[in-house]
Amino acid sequence: MSMPPLNDTFQDARESSGVLNCPFQGKEVAMILRHRDVRTAAKDWQTFSSDAPFRVPIPSEEKVRSVRQLPIETDPPLHTGLRKIVEPFFRRPRDPDFRARIERLIEGLVDEAIDSSEVETVHEFALPLQSRALSYLLNLPESEAEEWINWGVHVFRDGDGPAKGAQLDSYIQTQLDRAESKPGDDFFSALTQAEFDGHRLTREEMTGFANLTFAGGRDTVINTVVGVIAYFGETPHALDELRRHPEQLKSATEEFFRILSPLTHIGRVCPNSTHVHGAQVEANERVALTWASANHDSEVFEAPNEVRLDRKPNPHVAFGFGPHNCLGAHHARAILQSLLQTLIRKIHRIEILQSIPKIEVEDRYQRQNGYEILRVRLLPISTQN
Repeated sequence: MSMPPLNDTFQDARESSGVLNCPFQGKEVAMILRHRDVRTAAKDWQTFSSDAPFRVPIPSEEKVRSVRQLPIETDPPLHTGLRKIVEPFFRRPRDPDFRARIERLIEGLVDEAIDSSEVETVHEFALPLQSRALSYLLNLPESEAEEWINWGVHVFRDGDGPAKGAQLDSYIQTQLDRAESKPGDDFFSALTQAEFDGHRLTREEMTGFANLTFAGGRDTVINTVVGVIAYFGETPHALDELRRHPEQLKSATEEFFRILSPLTHIGRVCPNSTHVHGAQVEANERVALTWASANHDSEVFEAPNEVRLDRKPNPHVAFGFGPHNCLGAHHARAILQSLLQTLIRKIHRIEILQSIPKIEVEDRYQRQNGYEILRVRLLPISTQN
């Protein structure tokens, strides 16, 4: 299936110059577009640095949070050491028991959707799924997810960003206070007990880790889950095809991350002035590593706008590349693969009842990046019609 034209809005600029200069928050940012160039820049942290508090996300987040997110807003070797502190939690999806728990969660949500005759997949399916699965990852009670669900699809960008940022910070401080007074085996307790470079983490460092954990990987997982459901609703034969070829579950999972590319780009700051394919970038200004463009590069992917569930090889960069490769990649893959397994086992057909795309609109590009609303009916295999 060919995705909507807006999904490869970068094609002309990628093929002509490899760079798109686009203003964000009043400043021009050179968006690096080609797969090879994006991967090269992602590895070159000396030229394209992540040591830039609040400025790695685009748009930047100075107004919605007060701490540097860790470990993402640091460079190696500091980044490498900080990352090791939390990696044990983010490796948990490799455990079969953890995967089984995710599968049970998704099966329960699918059964609820079937029984309800219809479901709005953004807020009633994907948001609870992401939130409850995160409670498993952090080894916290599933009941904690109910508060996180109330934060919406994006913890900063849904509604009043500064107010929501303050709400998130208050929640984190409460959890850290609880963990310090009565430590357990959860994520917050691990932060309060962690040592780095010969000292316990400061409260600000703990908050930086927790802030990223709740702000990152939220809307991206939600948008990917909803995008998969929309795809099968629009392309019913693809669900049958995957059912006939379950050996393609892993390659299909990677292909959905590639084609949907839920994170358009991420920022890097140039400590020194540099040239990026003809674009002059002054010292302390940003570039954007544009994952969504790289994932449609026809020099790397044959028929890049088509979904090929058996695509191999698939060197997509939906989870980034290099030392800052996404910490949550194992978790996201576990969720999506479990979703696919459940759909092919239980669902005969998906009917789309209402669809309102979410369009990312900037001065020099527009791109569909999820749905505001996607209401569907899930028809189980037992009621084929």
